[in-house]
Amino acid sequence: MRRRADGAVGSERTEKKPANGKKAVGARARSSWRVWLKWTFLALCVLYLVTPFLLRLFPGIVQHLVYSRAILYFVDLSRPADLGLNHTVNMYLTSEEDVTLGVWHTVPEQKWKEAQGKGLDWYEKSLSDGSPVFIYLHGNTNNRAAPHRIAVANILSSLGYHAVVMDYRGFGDSTGEPTEPGLTTDALYLYHWVRERSKGSPVIIWGHSLGTGVSTNIAAKLQEQGNPADGVILEGAFKTGKVPQGYPHPFTWYYWKFPYIQYFFQDRLKNNKLTFPSDENLEKMRTPLLILHSKDDHLVPYQTAEELYSIAKTAIKSDDRVKLVLFDGSHGYLHNGLYRDPALPGIIREFVDSII
Repeated sequence: MRRRADGAVGSERTEKKPANGKKAVGARARSSWRVWLKWTFLALCVLYLVTPFLLRLFPGIVQHLVYSRAILYFVDLSRPADLGLNHTVNMYLTSEEDVTLGVWHTVPEQKWKEAQGKGLDWYEKSLSDGSPVFIYLHGNTNNRAAPHRIAVANILSSLGYHAVVMDYRGFGDSTGEPTEPGLTTDALYLYHWVRERSKGSPVIIWGHSLGTGVSTNIAAKLQEQGNPADGVILEGAFKTGKVPQGYPHPFTWYYWKFPYIQYFFQDRLKNNKLTFPSDENLEKMRTPLLILHSKDDHLVPYQTAEELYSIAKTAIKSDDRVKLVLFDGSHGYLHNGLYRDPALPGIIREFVDSII
């Protein structure tokens, strides 16, 4: 009996060992997770504290942050037809020495059949057919093949307009390094190139996001030169000129929300000549203006559009030449999705009809 009892006890002890082993493994796993979480938290804290100082020590970082110009991989920008733009030609223009710009020219939809198989000469000559010509200046990410940019070109084409879409220097397959003066030079060059070939056709500048800053830069310069554009459209516009003390620079909150980062970041922006003073430019402009903005824009609050509208309206002193269209936030358009609104083509047509 005693042996049986001992055997039973031994059996119980043997059966308990696996349970204890499982507990030990579980304890080690929990311990490793705690260590991992602790080091991750510490690393994030270090990054949180060090990043503003890195921006101050290495100002070149700011340029790469502001101009997020990563190429869309596996896209051949020289073949717009592969993206459904089969009445579009790809070309390269030289805005200044060592700077080559990739550009797409999409003709009006009614010229689709005629455009098949045509070369650069035909496309250039088509600019003088009397149809309005839009120069589209895109935002600060990716390139002219981004889906929302292709959608805008298609909308303009369907309305019977030309769409000329450029990648700034350093974007897409364009050469060079982007800076505010450089982007402005590129846009001015393209404007004069189009104007020379349009021979009286209306030329309208459409800027989106970063492109709104470039658009007002060249519109103000053209105004001073006595060669104003026929119209300007600002979509998702921001303003950086005359930033109130303590108010964060737009490019600051676009990337991070570190405390006091305006102190570390804003000086770098000024030193890198990143100002894009749209509010100051609007005070100089007398060009018909259309401002488009979604109320749920997660990058630029729609109140910015209202402020720019007020500035432009005061400068031009006309209700008819300055228009503001705000899109309801319930649609979910955010910063890049206005092209999805079914009313947009009619809004664009109405604006064009008012200036021609």
